[in-house]
Amino acid sequence: MSPSRLFIEQGTGELDATRVLAEAIPIAKLVGLFVAVAFVPFAFSIVFAGNSAMRLLFTVLAQFVLAVGAGTVLLYVITRAVRLADE
Repeated sequence: MSPSRLFIEQGTGELDATRVLAEAIPIAKLVGLFVAVAFVPFAFSIVFAGNSAMRLLFTVLAQFVLAVGAGTVLLYVITRAVRLADE
């Protein structure tokens, strides 16, 4: 017996768009959250354009937020993939 394929409808063999969207929307929200949080330090770095030390500090902070966000999204995707494989 062949294993069921994720995101493929059994009867027709077509892509199950509703299931794909159900999985993609939480990922997009998580990415959007971290982008919104990282925008604040980037905005402050633009405000402090004259002071290079403050600009560097806020730019590094924004990059750190984006790096943590990328790691969090990656962990979410891996965890979700393992759960889907067990179904």
